[in-house]
This record gives sequence, structure tokens and C-alpha cells, in this order.
Amino acid sequence: MYNNYFQPDYTNLLKVLHNQKTPRLCLYEHIVDPVFISKYLNKECVLQGTKESDYEAYHTTIAEFWQKATYDAISYEGWICDILPGHGAINGGIKGPIQNREDFEKYPFDEVPKIFWKTYTPHLEALKKTMPAGMKAYGGCGNGIFEISEDLVGYEDLSVMQYLDPDLFRDLCIKIGDLMVELWTEMIARYGDVFVFFRMGDDLGFKTSTLLEPETFQTFIFPQYKRVIDLIHQHDKKFLLHSCGNIFSLMDDLIDLGIDAKHSNEDQIAVYDKWIELYGNKIGLFGGVDVNTLCLGSYQEIYEKVLEDATRFRATANGWALGSGNSIADYIPVEGFQAMIDAANEIRRREEEIK
Repeated sequence: MYNNYFQPDYTNLLKVLHNQKTPRLCLYEHIVDPVFISKYLNKECVLQGTKESDYEAYHTTIAEFWQKATYDAISYEGWICDILPGHGAINGGIKGPIQNREDFEKYPFDEVPKIFWKTYTPHLEALKKTMPAGMKAYGGCGNGIFEISEDLVGYEDLSVMQYLDPDLFRDLCIKIGDLMVELWTEMIARYGDVFVFFRMGDDLGFKTSTLLEPETFQTFIFPQYKRVIDLIHQHDKKFLLHSCGNIFSLMDDLIDLGIDAKHSNEDQIAVYDKWIELYGNKIGLFGGVDVNTLCLGSYQEIYEKVLEDATRFRATANGWALGSGNSIADYIPVEGFQAMIDAANEIRRREEEIK
């Protein structure tokens, strides 16, 4: 159970990005839904207003969750898609605001940074003020080049555009790359000291394959990845890619681009041992617990499975941090999540005894 004397130390987590064994097992989550935080803490986790004190109260509650659950750092991203004019196509059911060259030329890309900073600066300032001693954040600018293109066009229409208007497809990716470089440059300058490492979430695949042909990612999208990754590295920060799906066909390219770590896994795609076998000596790895495990098992079943699997992963991987293979959504049972946390702390206890 929760140790009231747990002292966060973000430098432990940073070692995973360097693909090094950590002094103690680290925990990591991509996203934890505020609704889940409310259930876990048995208190409301809702932004109540727009005053500075409202933001600080909200982020104080969030920080309380991360420390109580014995994490060394807090996940935070300002999601770009959520503030895009005409947002919504990434969720399906509607077309995005860019369907042709004319739409592309008149889209208000120049307004996006202003909207982004107006929306997320209050959160970032509150995050900075409310983080417990020993903690930092990880994340930064949420959504990646592919997800933003999906939101601006729509997945189906984007898939067609790459063949019917490849020049527009190329120019859109470059323009999104320009936007990302502008946002990330400002994020690093303003809040580089708040983040232990930076992360981009860009879901490139699904259960059986990538969402576009690997060659499309390699030709059009990955050059924009490299711009962001190089920028982050130039400022002595590490970079984690979160991507769901079966992206084994892209992993060597991503490693060549310079990603320092990878998160997201599903047992129906590959057991986590495969990720360790293929990439454990190349990059840091995060995750390991399939979300279905957290949802469907009893407390004892989850505790025993995580204890067994995490002990093995800890022994066979270099840099690795334990967490769900995706994120902690509002529907995940608190008991399932707590079983994972308790198993992690049992491993920590056993390792401490050996020292």
C-alpha cells in the first residue's frame, strides 16, 4: 500500500531515458483521466474557474494523486488538437477543415500558437508552482504530426489525399512540422526546467498494422519528427515517443531518428517480453501492463501477474519503467490500478532488503 514516506526523485526516471537501470523501480503513465483521479482520491478533480487560484487548486489535487501513487514525475501535455480551429475530425464522424489546396492556404495556422499559449500557460504556471519537492513533469506539447494531420483532414480523407494530391499531403506535413518547431521552441524556452524529459504522443498503428503505409511515414512524416527530436536534443533534453498500435515495421526508423524511449503496448499485438528482446538494448522502454489486465482481473490476480511480470522485466530490460500499456482511463477500476501500484512497491521493498 501507499507509503507515506515516499520521496519522489525525478532523476530516477531520467535514467530510463538514458537506458540505464534505475536505483528503484519507476512508475510511468501516459495519461491519467481526472475522473479517475477523483475516484482514487475520493475528492473532486475539476477546474472550478479561471482565476490563478483555481488552476493552482486543480493542479494541487493532480500532484497529490501522482505523489500518493508513488510516481517520481507528473504527466502533463498541452494538447494541440484540442485547440485547433475546426477541431474534431480525429475523433471520427466529421471532415477536417482542410480538404483541398484552397482550404490549406486559408487555414489560420498563424493563430494556433496564440491559442495554444492562451489556453495552456495558466496550467503550466500552476503545474510549476504545485509540483512536490523531488518531482518534475514529462510531456510538453501533446499530439504528433500524424495526429494533427488526421484532425485537420480526417483519417479517411488523409489516406486518399496521399495518393490523389501528394503535393498537398507533403506541404501539410511540412506546415505541421513548422508549427511543431515553433511550439516546441517556446515550450523549451519557457518551461524546460519544469520537464524532466519531453514526449510526443502520435498513434501510428492499430492491432495488425500501421495506419498508413510505412513508406508514407518514412517519406512525409518522419522528416518532421526529426526536426522536433533534434530540437529537443539540442537543448540537452531526452525524447519519448508514445505510439499505440503494431509499429514494428517503423521501429528501426524511429530509433534512427533518435527517439530515446518508447511507450505503449498491447498483449494482443505482442507480449512485452518481445519489446524488451528487440529494443531493450537500444532505447528506454515504458509500460508493460496491458489495460485489459487492469480492467478485468481481481485485485489479487492483477497483483500477482504484475509482480511476476515486472520482476522479470526489471531483470531483463535495461532502462524500463512500469505502467499501463496505454493510459489510466476513467473506466479503469481503482482496485486494478492499486494492485499494479502495490506490486511495484513490493518489488521496491524486496530490492531494498537486498541492499
